[in-house]
Amino acid sequence: MAKKIIHTDHAPKAIGTYSQAVAVNGTVYLSGQIGLDPASMELVEGIEAQVHRVFTNLKAVAEAAGGSLADVVKLNIFLTDLGHFALVNSIMSEYFSEPYPARAAVGVATLPRGALVEADAVMVLA
Repeated sequence: MAKKIIHTDHAPKAIGTYSQAVAVNGTVYLSGQIGLDPASMELVEGIEAQVHRVFTNLKAVAEAAGGSLADVVKLNIFLTDLGHFALVNSIMSEYFSEPYPARAAVGVATLPRGALVEADAVMVLA
């Protein structure tokens, strides 16, 4: 089993003891992304901007791994307010097209850095 660590400067650097993504045998496990701007490492303002930034960050990591968001087979979304579920769906449709990946949306009490949304993903490269 050859394990490859994925890194890109186009997504925020890890803020803990983890890699942006790890690829193993054609499957890439993308770590959770919050709405951090990779240049400033500051959280962008507001739920809409954070959702866009989360998907932009995931896209950058997917591309660094040699794939795209179209290769994502499983997406997990964590929200501090499930009232934003419809907004996430709307914005997600700008980054993903049918057939959509399998997905979970989970309400949580808090997220790192006071983020309002976080998402991680699993991607399979053909």
